[in-house]
Amino acid sequence: MKLDQSKQLPHKFPRPVEAWFTWLTIIGIVVNASGLLLPILEPDGALYATLSKNMVLRGDYMNLFVDGKDWLDKPHFPFWITAFSFKLFGFNSFAYKLPALLFWLAGAWYTYALAKKLYNKQTAQWGLLIYLSVEHLIISNNDVRAEPYLTGLMIGTAYYYYQAYTSNKWKYFIAGSLLLAFAVMTKGIFIVCMVMAGFVIDWVIKKQWKQFLNYRWWVSMVLVLLFIMPELISLYTQFDRHPEKLVFGQTNVSGIRFFFWDSQFGRFFNTGPIKGTGDKFFYVHTMIWAFLPWSVILFVLIGSCMKNYKTIISPAGNYICSGIALSGFLVFSVSSFQLPHYLNILFPFFAIIVAAWLLNLKNNALVKTIIYSQNTLYYLLFAACIALAFIVGVPYKIAATIVLAFLAFIMLRVFPGNGLPHILARSFGVIMAVNLFLNTLFYPVLFKYQSGKVAADYVNSEQHEPVYLFNDISPEYAFQFYCNEPTYKIDTRDLDTMKTGIMVYTSQEKADSLEHMGYRLQIIQRFPHFHISQLTGKFLNEKTRENAIDQFVIATMQPGLLASITNITAPFCASDKGGVLHRPR
Repeated sequence: MKLDQSKQLPHKFPRPVEAWFTWLTIIGIVVNASGLLLPILEPDGALYATLSKNMVLRGDYMNLFVDGKDWLDKPHFPFWITAFSFKLFGFNSFAYKLPALLFWLAGAWYTYALAKKLYNKQTAQWGLLIYLSVEHLIISNNDVRAEPYLTGLMIGTAYYYYQAYTSNKWKYFIAGSLLLAFAVMTKGIFIVCMVMAGFVIDWVIKKQWKQFLNYRWWVSMVLVLLFIMPELISLYTQFDRHPEKLVFGQTNVSGIRFFFWDSQFGRFFNTGPIKGTGDKFFYVHTMIWAFLPWSVILFVLIGSCMKNYKTIISPAGNYICSGIALSGFLVFSVSSFQLPHYLNILFPFFAIIVAAWLLNLKNNALVKTIIYSQNTLYYLLFAACIALAFIVGVPYKIAATIVLAFLAFIMLRVFPGNGLPHILARSFGVIMAVNLFLNTLFYPVLFKYQSGKVAADYVNSEQHEPVYLFNDISPEYAFQFYCNEPTYKIDTRDLDTMKTGIMVYTSQEKADSLEHMGYRLQIIQRFPHFHISQLTGKFLNEKTRENAIDQFVIATMQPGLLASITNITAPFCASDKGGVLHRPR
């Protein structure tokens, strides 16, 4: 491939500059929002939605409950925001996902603003486009957990603290501390360490020792403690005031200690109640797909920086972004508890780093490597979507193939040649096409097999009575969230005293087991079931899918050997007593 040397550096967007950048930005926002109306994904998203729904139904915004039991894991902030959204829009997917999308969108603005402050407008534009098109950020706007909130809050904190660093004005210290407090009330106290690591590294390298003596920074940390008081009061009220509660299988558990230590440092050192097994290279191979379509460029950048660190850490100000991104990546890598979405909060900083590096790239060999790799990725991603359409059996797969091929052709015409601006624009475009395909055709097929949502819709339209779920069946939070009827939890041993018939939602395997035990069940409706957050090749293949799925059922249980239920939770979010239902995440 012959390179056009006159266009190989992305110093300028093609003319007209603002129109080109503006349209790509609009497309990026629309594609990220395209999952707003899709169902909430099991298990984490549905669990968080259920917790927030419980807040509204109970009228209790201090205590976290699920299945009628105290819940101690994540802080309250995302649940408060989601509960407010439910009050405005009702209990639905849109109301659950919209606040997270808005925080992610705020993160986009702060990414642009910080890059512009650190470098220039051109870097800010590329940094924003990279942020809008990072694969795992787009996925997380569909599979919503705490990360979209935390991503926006963390880059926002960095922006205001940078303003405070350069201007020494109180308003920026206060704004940064407020956003940092919200971030702490979203994920935990360890966020303070990550954010401040970038500034401390910058001060040390630039020998800005006076910053350590600047009392405003110390007051800022005190402000963070003051701003997180709602979280501390809630934890104290629910747990510390009630040492008799059974939490993690033991009594005398302090919610405040868990918040400050066990939930963060306990996971890191693997000494808390939530344990994991870490792999030091887990996030290296996670980055390959999570940071698409920019992961190859990032690895080329890192390889280049091993020879010359100044190419990534520039005197213009990128010590801060590099410090936050690299320290966070190292902390996650050596931690004993690892999940792919943890990386999301670092992606705004990686986006700025990559944009700044590209705009200063003068090595023709590296430019050539990027052009070849991004061109290859362009064709591979389009080919993968077309192949997936036929393997999965999406509707309108022939039309989808034609549209994808047409988009691939149009992008080559609109952004022709091998100049880096056009190469990067095509990379942006292909990841938009991929995720539009996923959100409009691929995921709707998968959600047919998330039985909790489908069964809840059936109950809402056909049945009007309470529904019971068995404790020994994996929690179906999607059913609890979407079902408009009261839901109860029950143990099998409680059936012996049943006097009246009940409606149950359970697995076919559990139903068969109950019949073998002598209970009388009448199946009303069956629903195909698969944990679609853990995809397998057998399930994805339309031809072998039937062999991969299970069945869940709505059934009535008639009194026979049994009389009345005595040990069930109250409707949906009942008793304030009981132990913790806990799933580490």
